[in-house]
Amino acid sequence: METEEIRALLSKFQAGYTARDPQRLDEFMGLFIAGDELEVIGTNAVAPGGGEWCQGPAAVRTLVANDWKYWGDVVFDVAGAHIFVKGDVGWLATTGTVTATIPVADRYIEYLKYVQGVLAEDEKSEQTKTLDIVRAGNGVVLELPLSDTFVWPLRLTAVAVREAGVWRFHQMQFSFATTSTPDVRNA
Repeated sequence: METEEIRALLSKFQAGYTARDPQRLDEFMGLFIAGDELEVIGTNAVAPGGGEWCQGPAAVRTLVANDWKYWGDVVFDVAGAHIFVKGDVGWLATTGTVTATIPVADRYIEYLKYVQGVLAEDEKSEQTKTLDIVRAGNGVVLELPLSDTFVWPLRLTAVAVREAGVWRFHQMQFSFATTSTPDVRNA
């Protein structure tokens, strides 16, 4: 059945994110179409073609390599994924988590690097820089009494196409729920 074929594709995707083996990255990229119309939108994406809004296989490969190197443990609800098919196009939506352990000392170091980066941004006003630094600092201070283990709820939506009998991802979006003030605003 076609929905189970797409679930198998998602299962292979999960296996790649579980193993995070850079030696198998080229093989993993076989789960995606090879054309330039491939599009994968990461959690930090804001605009097409910039940052984590990846267009084309090379940009997607870079995103996946960075996820595997820097992101936490990713687990998708493969069995519970909502999958629909019409002809040679299928789409899915599922939930998941990203879990990472970040020691308190590392949180301080990362925050201070963030502050340095904000201060170096010439295009922002002093008021905006101050607000960004204070907002992030409040988050760090509020998180310190909590565990070093972070679990972020995650959503994944994707479109797959069947070409020559093989399902591959054509478009995908990772997303986190926004539970606080939006990160993007006018300066």
